[in-house]
Amino acid sequence: MKTDDNLVDKVMREMTCELGQLTRCDGDACLIQGETCVATAVYGPTEVRMNKEILDKATVEVVYKSKVGLPGCAEKMFERIIRNTCETTILTTAHPRSGINIIIQEMQNSGSYLACCINSACLALLDAGVSLKFLVAAVTCLINKEGDIILDPNSKQEKDGKALLTFVFDNKDFNIVTVNTKGSYSSRQFKDCTSLCKTSSKQVFEFYKKSMEKLLSKDNFVK
Repeated sequence: MKTDDNLVDKVMREMTCELGQLTRCDGDACLIQGETCVATAVYGPTEVRMNKEILDKATVEVVYKSKVGLPGCAEKMFERIIRNTCETTILTTAHPRSGINIIIQEMQNSGSYLACCINSACLALLDAGVSLKFLVAAVTCLINKEGDIILDPNSKQEKDGKALLTFVFDNKDFNIVTVNTKGSYSSRQFKDCTSLCKTSSKQVFEFYKKSMEKLLSKDNFVK
């Protein structure tokens, strides 16, 4: 079977964002991907508590706030994935003994949620002017029960899926920064998903470029 034979949907949902809308943080982004919406605020580099201070680099903290209810184990794991990704992209050695705090607020989860959170965080870091080694773009794909691959699935598609895979790539060499998977899949399916998401990440990076161009031209709404 050729790779393209099992790709049902190779088009990402429409992305829009608003940057620099909040006044009390150093940078923010509200990213809408399809019907999924995430708002992110970045504070820092700023002072950090002594017990969290690191002498040669910045301390990166991520706080995830769900739409309803108190955070549990699943939310803490979510924070850890996003924090590890952000620590990889931030040039933490440029801000020793300081803190960079990233607050992620769930607005609407309609599928491919982790990817939307990571992309929103990257845009907020850009808006805050935090020193970065590179940009990151997250893309999610789903393998349904028939073995077909669906790019950027919505929540309805995720419920009927066999496996959900989220990949994060850098914009320098398009290397994988983070992978998060759920469900069962073959090595061939993993390779197909990696290839599809890697190609689609270029679309996300292009969206970042247009978003920042719009911000700098004082037109904060991007579509």
